[in-house]
Formats: sequence, structure tokens, C-alpha cells
Amino acid sequence: MNRLAMILARNALRLPGLYAKLCHYAKHSDKYSELEMFAHIRSIMQLAIRTGNIELIVTGKENIPAQSGMLVYANHQGMFDIVAIGATWDTAIGAVLKKELKNVPLLKQIIACTKSFPMDREDVRQSLRVIQEVTREVKAGRNYLIFPEGTRSKTGNQMGEFHGGSFRCALKAKCPILPVAFIDCYKVLDQKGSKPVSMQLHYLPPIPYEEYQGMKPAEVA
Repeated sequence: MNRLAMILARNALRLPGLYAKLCHYAKHSDKYSELEMFAHIRSIMQLAIRTGNIELIVTGKENIPAQSGMLVYANHQGMFDIVAIGATWDTAIGAVLKKELKNVPLLKQIIACTKSFPMDREDVRQSLRVIQEVTREVKAGRNYLIFPEGTRSKTGNQMGEFHGGSFRCALKAKCPILPVAFIDCYKVLDQKGSKPVSMQLHYLPPIPYEEYQGMKPAEVA
């Protein structure tokens, strides 16, 4: 049995209620606080970790700025990256995701509850609109996760090149950058089987705007 199937099987009795509540939040997101909705999302992601034979080793949570309004930049190893962030993040956080995920059940509702933004990487105008929207939200005090590689690396722990354009949001918002490093996260869903697996999530020291102001996006990358 693969890991995702095992997680679903182990939570077969819980999932209908959890999903129904998530759908309700997504449909009526204007009636609930971001913290309440995100707490429900976090509980689902923590459940996936507990029932998925996954050991998640986390370091550096003390590096997360106390004040919201930041951009989190992480290397991208697979779909479980978002689960690991969501399971360990204490306040609400959204993400910039590829457009293909916007209609996937569960992800569709999470996108609605967290004000996340699907991006069409082949549509320059739409991508610029997303950058503008994220910039505005960060200035208003919200947090967003961005994967500057643009797609998962597919090369294990070897990172791909960071795209400079993804750092335009930070330069425009003039906000702290919180770097995040994933190690072995690709093993959770990309490897066959459901045997116990260990992965690492490291929150690194934040980079204040003063350290990168005046740089070009490619220099920040």
C-alpha cells in the first residue's frame, strides 16, 4: 500500500466529517477568522503526519518573526512540503501554487480558506497579477509561502535554480524573508511503499528587508 492510501484508510471514519467542515469554512470564509479556519487545516495536516508513518523533525521555529507580514521561501521537493509547513505553522499562512491544483478536492478548499493564489506560469499577465495580490496581502499583515524553484526539484535533496521573479513580491512588500529548508521530504510521497520515513524541516534565520533592499530580484535569489 502506498503512503497516501494508507493515510486515507487509517482515517476513513474521520475524513468525511473533517472534509465537510473544511468545505463549510471554504464556502463561508467571510464568516470565520483566518485563525479558526487555519487551525482546522493544521489539525488535518498533523493527522496525516501522525497516521502516515512519518517522523517530522523541525528546527528553528524560534526564527519565525513574531509579527505577521512575511514571505516564506522554501525549496520544493513534493506535495508534502505544504503539509509539513501547515502542520508546524502557528498562525495563518497562504501559498502561491501552480494553477493545476486549484480544483483538486481538499486543496481547493484550503486555497479558499487561506486566500492562496494559483499561478499560471505560462501566462505573464496573470503571474504579474498574482505578484501584485500577494504583495498587497503581505503589506496588510498576511504570510505567504512561495517555492522559488517554480516546481518540485525531482532530484532528491539537490535543489533547482531559484527564479528571480519570485522575489519581486518581497521587494515590493519590503517584508522579512523567512528561508525554509526541506530535507528528505520527497521520500514521503515520491517513494513507493508506506514504511516509516523521516524528513526534516528547518526554519532558518529571517532576512530583514534592510539586508536586501536595492538588490535586483535575481540578486536576492
